Amino acid sequence: MSMLTPPGMGGKYRITGDKYPRMRPHRRRGRMAVVVVACGAVLGVAGWGTLQLIDVFTGGGGTATAAGAGCSVKTTKASPAASPSGVAVAGTGVAPKPAQITVNVFNATTRSGLAKTTADELRKRGFKIGEVGNATKQYDKKVAGTGMLLGPASSLNTSLPVLATQLTTAERRTDAARAGTAVDLIIGNQFKALTSQAASVKALSALAAPQPTATTKKGC
Repeated sequence: MSMLTPPGMGGKYRITGDKYPRMRPHRRRGRMAVVVVACGAVLGVAGWGTLQLIDVFTGGGGTATAAGAGCSVKTTKASPAASPSGVAVAGTGVAPKPAQITVNVFNATTRSGLAKTTADELRKRGFKIGEVGNATKQYDKKVAGTGMLLGPASSLNTSLPVLATQLTTAERRTDAARAGTAVDLIIGNQFKALTSQAASVKALSALAAPQPTATTKKGC
């Protein structure tokens, strides 16, 4: 009888051998763990590939989160380019060229001759000149700054920005009751000279160049 057989037991309950039985883990559990890890890796690769495809077909315009939500990326677009008949003004379309703008030049200071010399310089720079003389009583000696640009309501985003490139420090005003398309340059007490021609040309070029407009970036 084996030493492992309890006293009083024999027959079919008899234990033979001199070693204890070994308890081994079930092999199927190990295989299941391997399968789960492999599936996770496959799903991860598939998700990454999906994001890459989205990026390719959308031109890199956004990135998707793990939950599937997208984040918009800042983009830019150009404003209307200059046309042969004028220069572009942001948000308004096309403004006239200097040759298409008639400017009345009025002197609101006590210094004589400013209206004529200023009008002559504007003519050299390509503007059409209308009336030249002293300012009306409404503005005479009442323009404290370098000058005032005055025109009809339609000139606010058309001819006034173009004229403003010649006197960048001037105040701009519009009169809804005013008819016609001509604009006034009223010379003020602090006026010394028009903006330099080089700076004016640069300002006109900037006015005509397409300006990038950034969209708002949304959070994820």
